Amino acid sequence: MRRVRLGVYVVAIALSVLAVVLVLAAWRDDHTIESDRGVATAEVLSAGRLRSAVAFVTPDGVTHNPRLGVLYPTNLTVGQRIDVEYSKADPDLVRVAGRNASVAIIPAASVIVVVWVIALPTLYYLRRRARRFEAFS
Repeated sequence: MRRVRLGVYVVAIALSVLAVVLVLAAWRDDHTIESDRGVATAEVLSAGRLRSAVAFVTPDGVTHNPRLGVLYPTNLTVGQRIDVEYSKADPDLVRVAGRNASVAIIPAASVIVVVWVIALPTLYYLRRRARRFEAFS
């Protein structure tokens, strides 16, 4: 029983840490963009909640279609023209203009809350069950 409880703790902590790391990575990407920022108008090629593809042309005339899509892609529609900010050193690192890592805080916090809302009652149940088992032994 102790191993099961330990497993629940490990999974809950790992998922919580992962959510925090994702927010920190988004802030790092924003910092990279801000340190050498370029601005362009992009066309949305595909739009989804988690990934949207865009194409834009940099001042040197090169068309870019970032492999991983655009950061912070919510509420985009196919064919829409949007302003984007990108890292001049790495034009594949691009975000929707005016958006930043702060939009990742609420989803990450929600994941953490849901994980612990599930983990804590599970841990409580396992602890009660272990005590009952010990009482009958």
